[in-house]
Amino acid sequence: MTQPMEINIGISEANREQIAHGLSRLLADSYSLYLKTHNFHWNVSGPMFQTLHQMFEEQYLELATAVDEIAERIRALGYPAPGSYSQFAQLTSIPEETGTPTADEMIRQLVRDQEAVVRTAREVFPAVENANDEPSADLLTQRMQVHEKTAWMLRSLLQ
Repeated sequence: MTQPMEINIGISEANREQIAHGLSRLLADSYSLYLKTHNFHWNVSGPMFQTLHQMFEEQYLELATAVDEIAERIRALGYPAPGSYSQFAQLTSIPEETGTPTADEMIRQLVRDQEAVVRTAREVFPAVENANDEPSADLLTQRMQVHEKTAWMLRSLLQ
């Protein structure tokens, strides 16, 4: 069996490990939000059904792409990406929803959860900046922009 090649991308192993752990938390939050948004897409009802059904679909499709990008960045840093429900449950800050809330409550939960993903991304940013990890910084910046905008759009539905 051959030994894996050393990763020499200008970021120390300790920094890569710290960043990969932070990105793993972001991945868990993003996947948990994906699952909840998909659930709400399936189960929304009421006068805003068509609008929310379509909006939630757009959001979970965007998240499906995002989780892949986050996991691939973790792999590029030389670490395995978490990929099981139990791993995600340990790492995520997104509360699980097992019931069928009202449409307004779905929106409130998604606003809260979109903002939670932003906070997680922001918490990872200092380690990324410290290591001069521009690809991870770019990924985090893009994720924060998407989640902040999505939270704003959802929040607007409640006003």
